[in-house]
Amino acid sequence: MASGNDDKQKLIKAVALARKGAWDEAHHMVQSLEGDSTACWIHGVLHKIEGDEVNARYWYERCDHSFDEFSDVSREWAAIEEQLSLDLHQER
Repeated sequence: MASGNDDKQKLIKAVALARKGAWDEAHHMVQSLEGDSTACWIHGVLHKIEGDEVNARYWYERCDHSFDEFSDVSREWAAIEEQLSLDLHQER
């Protein structure tokens, strides 16, 4: 699990970067937090977008979500942002 507010903010930034098409930057950010379930989820989505299904499925296996749970990536990003927002709220 990401420790603290800073890591959650980093994951929020990674999603924002991914939404803007900055795949490499987003990928680098989530790699640094690979012990966190949400970071693994983001990592999985990034590889799903890239078309690397095998690698994507590996990362989905390390989080609480499945590769096939979302058919629309923009809805998946929204779900991730919602989860991160809830996590930040709970830490307060």
